Amino acid sequence: MQQLSGLDASFLYLETANSPMHIGGLGIYDPATAPGGAVGFKQILENTLRRAGRVAAMNNVLVEVPMGLDHPYWKSDGPFDPEFHIRHIALPKPGDWRQLCIQVSRLHARPLDRARPLWEFYIIEGLDNVEGYPPGCFAVVSKMHHAAIDGASGVEISAAIHDLSPDYDTNMHRDPVYKDRRPGNIELLWRSQINTIKTPLRVFEVAKNTVPGFARMVTGLARGKLKRVTDIPRTRFNSTVSPYRVFDAVEFDLKDLKRIKNAVAGVTLNDVALSICGGGLRRYLDSKGELPEASLAAMAPINVRSRDQEGTAGNQVSQMTVRIGSNIGDPIERLREVNAGTATAKELTNAIGAKTMTDYAQFIPSTLTASAARLSSRLALANRIKPAYNCVITNVPGPQIPLYFTGAKMLSNFALGPPVDGMGLFHGLLSYCGKFNIGVSSCREMMPDPAFYAQCLRESFEELLEAAVALEEAA
Repeated sequence: MQQLSGLDASFLYLETANSPMHIGGLGIYDPATAPGGAVGFKQILENTLRRAGRVAAMNNVLVEVPMGLDHPYWKSDGPFDPEFHIRHIALPKPGDWRQLCIQVSRLHARPLDRARPLWEFYIIEGLDNVEGYPPGCFAVVSKMHHAAIDGASGVEISAAIHDLSPDYDTNMHRDPVYKDRRPGNIELLWRSQINTIKTPLRVFEVAKNTVPGFARMVTGLARGKLKRVTDIPRTRFNSTVSPYRVFDAVEFDLKDLKRIKNAVAGVTLNDVALSICGGGLRRYLDSKGELPEASLAAMAPINVRSRDQEGTAGNQVSQMTVRIGSNIGDPIERLREVNAGTATAKELTNAIGAKTMTDYAQFIPSTLTASAARLSSRLALANRIKPAYNCVITNVPGPQIPLYFTGAKMLSNFALGPPVDGMGLFHGLLSYCGKFNIGVSSCREMMPDPAFYAQCLRESFEELLEAAVALEEAA
């Protein structure tokens, strides 16, 4: 058994009836590359089960400490039940992109069963009229609890269940999955008491390592060398979320984003992506008559895994707050403003230390945090307090070579994330095989028209690319 870190456990504590805390993805596959040109559901079950030993999260169940006196544990429960975790459905005709997005939204809204390993796959057939994809494609919607993985470890888990060629090994040796002994309540309570005794020493050790960082931050802020993002405006996305979800996505050529990056000195691909989202939100909110004068700000997660932590599951993530230039009409000026903002945010994060948040998260009080999350949801506190962010924009680099699932080639891969109270808009940015896409997850009451927002993102990208090309030609 392995105890969850404070940061991992926080995603369990913060989960409410309206805010399931799982992340996931939508992959679209072409079965024409598979042996025989087709993929059967039983083949998918068998292939996934053979690989499950590589991914502990697929076999682990939660063991709660009595009365919530300490963080829960992961316990291997032996091989998972494939027919429970992998489900098979189909779109009704005509099987177009809108129908797929609606189905993904419904699946994403459902919480995971905590009595089982915290993940699900949905195999969706009938994608015969999705523009840009050949008839006969199928989709895989994956869901895994945020307590088990973050964006970076999710990409690594994806690599474990995919191949680099369509000729997958049907005789692959199945790694054994052993079942851990379940400890009794007395043993769990004893462990929690030992952890309580050790906590002051751990706090002292973390404080000793982080106090210099806080001192640098305070000094830098006082002298004006560092700046925090303040006065964040309230938008429709900064209230309590409903239990209903929407999803849509856009996809661009990665070479076009690189062309934009190269046209404006000093900017990064991440700056370009943030600018596209800023322009998209500008268009969307302006169409509603709700565009604030001040720029919106996004929470941008940062992977803080060290080299020796690469390949590990769980969460090793910090975050920074960045303005996304939604108050600036000119796309190049917006990009430059975003670049300046990310540089300032990085300076602040570096002063404190990117791992500081994860270091202190291990001391999150379990019972108090879960009770506070439920109380906040009941009292709708997100509607009353000042927003800390307007949305989430997370960027996870993916592989630039084709991946295959049970012989079928992955054509696209989109991210799904959790809209939460006070921050009901999630952008998941992924690159894969020469493409760059933005997956949008939101609350249905906050964004009743996700297809329109997707169009706003496309127009923002096209405007930025056109301006970058003009800069190239003028140089």
